[in-house]
Amino acid sequence: MKRIMTRSIFVLVVTLAFFAGVCLLAFRLLTQNEMWVQQPYNGHVASSSGLAQAGDITDRNGEILAHTDANEDRIYHSDEAVRKALLHVVGDNSLNISTAVQSTYRGDLTGYSFIFGLGMPNSLRTNNSLQLTVDAQACKAAYEALGNKKGACVVYNYKTGEVLVDVSTPTYDPQNPPEINEDNEDKYDGVYLDNVVSSSYTPGSIFKIITAAAAIDNVPDIYEQTFTCTGAYDIDGQKITCEDAHGTIDLETAFSHSCNVAFAQMAVQVGEEKMTETATKMGFNKEFEVSGITLSKSVYSLENALGDNQLAWSGIGQFEDLANPMHMAIMCGGIAKGGTPVTPYLLDSESSLFSKAKESEQMLSADTAKKLQDLMRKTADYYYNARGLTMGGLNFCAKTGTAEVGKDKEPTGWIVGYTEDENHPYAFAVAVEEGGYGISAAGPVAQAAISALVNK
Repeated sequence: MKRIMTRSIFVLVVTLAFFAGVCLLAFRLLTQNEMWVQQPYNGHVASSSGLAQAGDITDRNGEILAHTDANEDRIYHSDEAVRKALLHVVGDNSLNISTAVQSTYRGDLTGYSFIFGLGMPNSLRTNNSLQLTVDAQACKAAYEALGNKKGACVVYNYKTGEVLVDVSTPTYDPQNPPEINEDNEDKYDGVYLDNVVSSSYTPGSIFKIITAAAAIDNVPDIYEQTFTCTGAYDIDGQKITCEDAHGTIDLETAFSHSCNVAFAQMAVQVGEEKMTETATKMGFNKEFEVSGITLSKSVYSLENALGDNQLAWSGIGQFEDLANPMHMAIMCGGIAKGGTPVTPYLLDSESSLFSKAKESEQMLSADTAKKLQDLMRKTADYYYNARGLTMGGLNFCAKTGTAEVGKDKEPTGWIVGYTEDENHPYAFAVAVEEGGYGISAAGPVAQAAISALVNK
């Protein structure tokens, strides 16, 4: 009897597992059928790995980024630099870059139908060409400015939401994809990730924007306070170090000089609860979506902090802080717009898949946003313009960062900010891995991209 019971239970478990598998298969058939059909290893699919019937992809100016020729071969932009600059946005014949348009919107490009498959009659096909919001030549300028460094550059119109530049390195030529093997895998490490949307980096001093906002909102006399920087400051028996001895400074001077000592003290004054609350309001620990692509989260967490020293380091963008480039651009767009950003999008408004831009949740009060604008503008005027950094001749507000990442690596260089111009309202973020100082590593990349957009 016991043996019969055991066998019955076994049969029941196997039966339930079978039906669960059937349900899962049915679900995936309904939701992922177009991806299955168009896998490169499907022998029934035509040439170009399932893209033989795909429509054109163009940039905002009508430049063809990808099309299928008479031989059913997928052909990419005629300029190799543009092809490499936009690899992660457009994609190649494979599905390796999951966030690329040719992966995310593959079914729409090919006119795939669940009923007709790839054989839908032309008379029933919807428009299967896509126009993107990116500017091919501005992306090329950013790519060339990045050189052989790994990193990310994003620029978007913070009034309309249009993503104008999305460049990630390392990259390769989609027209001539490399054979990646153990001999060259270091060169192509991370090549299938669009760092703009799928990576998060230690932010360094760009996080002082968040700490400044927290101090403005929670320390009533923050504008009357002064801080004394001798190049180091002791918190919990451990030193917070600063690159210079800034002397006695106020909030404005501490921001423009990027003083670690002052901002470490501000973070401790604000406290763990309010620092976390402000960071969360400004988009950390949240998910953002851009044209169906979910961004890698920016993270601010003090769960592993052991005391005020690590709280202090978190306030200057170190400890366990992480920032996503697209989110940083969204945040800066929010500051420019008085506290509430517009959600970015990648598909042009003429596309049938276009989703109208909408405002995200409010990140800051209008008053706090105005005070951050003043801090970032004066920093750009005092520090960046004096060092020859311009943004296409436009007035701009910005903050750089030099983020220590350890492991004997050079710091990640950052610049984030926005331009103040009615005709060119651009929010931007650039991160350069092992780039060193933000102003020298990331600044020229943002400058190249925005100059290309302005001087068309």
